[in-house]
Amino acid sequence: MLLSIYEKDGRPIYLQIISQVRQQVSQGILKPGDELPSVRELADSLGINMHTVRSAYLKLRDQGIINLRLGRRAKIAAMQPLATAAAEDDLKARLDEIITDALLMGYTPEVFLKLVNAQLEEIKQA
Repeated sequence: MLLSIYEKDGRPIYLQIISQVRQQVSQGILKPGDELPSVRELADSLGINMHTVRSAYLKLRDQGIINLRLGRRAKIAAMQPLATAAAEDDLKARLDEIITDALLMGYTPEVFLKLVNAQLEEIKQA
């Protein structure tokens, strides 16, 4: 697993970690059962605070992306066949934020949809 922290990214570091893990799972780079680095190892390799990594891991656990067990490494969880209502609500909230940001930046709905479709195609081909 390769993660990078981008100082110019406006998102908090824990959100960057979450995003990159989720992306690697969706692309098949990380598969169910794969182990993640320990909190300490990842914090040391990225040069960040352990609590930041722990926050990211807890959020990933809450999203059903990883399994956490005390004294063991985090592992990628088996994918659920259908989204739960909570997962759908989380996705809608994040979409609302992204759509609002796009509209505030001056994107029209049509241009925004083209951008989304282009990104979906890129992800499919990855």
